[in-house]
Amino acid sequence: MDIRVSVIGAGSWGTTVAALAAQNTPTMLWARRPELAEQIDTEHLNGTYLADYVLPDRLRATSDLEQAVSQADVLVMGVPSHGFRAALEDVAAYLRPWVPVVSLTKGLELGTHLRMSEIISDVVPGHPVGVLTGPNLAKEILAGHAAASVMAMDDHNVACALQRLFATDVFRVYTNEDVVGCELGGVLKNVIAIAAGMADGLGAGDNTRATVITRGLNELTNLGLALGGEQLTFAGLAGMGDLLATCISPQSRNRHVGEQLGKGKTIDEVIADMNMVAEGVKTSKVVMEMADEHGVDMPIATQVKAVCHDGATATEAYQGLLRRQTVHETRGVTANA
Repeated sequence: MDIRVSVIGAGSWGTTVAALAAQNTPTMLWARRPELAEQIDTEHLNGTYLADYVLPDRLRATSDLEQAVSQADVLVMGVPSHGFRAALEDVAAYLRPWVPVVSLTKGLELGTHLRMSEIISDVVPGHPVGVLTGPNLAKEILAGHAAASVMAMDDHNVACALQRLFATDVFRVYTNEDVVGCELGGVLKNVIAIAAGMADGLGAGDNTRATVITRGLNELTNLGLALGGEQLTFAGLAGMGDLLATCISPQSRNRHVGEQLGKGKTIDEVIADMNMVAEGVKTSKVVMEMADEHGVDMPIATQVKAVCHDGATATEAYQGLLRRQTVHETRGVTANA
């Protein structure tokens, strides 16, 4: 018997994951706007986010939440972090018991500092919870280029079953029991990607970009370990892999935000010009609250937060990093960066 997958959220990544699953099993994509759901269902196009890519004929779409959720054997949440809890509360009314819930969202909840998997456990307790994460740029995957991701879940048997639903000939899915580390890697890399983009916008070279990525990985790992993640996770697809892709790709929303900031635009101007969410903007504030709480020094993230929330410029952020005291590179798990 086929396992029916429903994906909630028809943004670029939610649509892409639905397209992957549709190659293996009956899949339904929920879009908030009826006209978008109709376009995906009948024309096999998502003109809002992925206008140049044809979606599988087998992929169905609807704007009826009950229809999408009530038939699901696996539910995938692909909505931004700021609306994640509210969307899940709406979903809860139609979700059958024991259906696994998988998050695609790389953000943290404002105020509570909760990861999306923790929100799932809070709103719909008793359901297996997973996270699909990695260096996954939607357009490249839909174009058929090889990529890999991680299905993070503490239940290995369920993770293996889900792994098969999303894997294709060119999209490889690994499993990992470190949900905390995999999820935090996806969250924290967005903040570092804004810094990498700012360096590009300021006209810095490859040396600067490499430094931001490498020292950013150090910050990401230090906070991730403090919050319960495992060291090796941050060297893998959910850590270094995702960080690299997000920091260097022109398709990266967070890198784009940083680049525009580096060119002199304000954060409000940058956001106003975008039709998709860059999670790193809001996440930078939450990350610094968590870093302060756990005593983790994160100079790059500090400067990103200053530019995104405190009125600092990209030039001031860059100069602030250069003025930092020199320290040992590797000594200490949470040594100064």
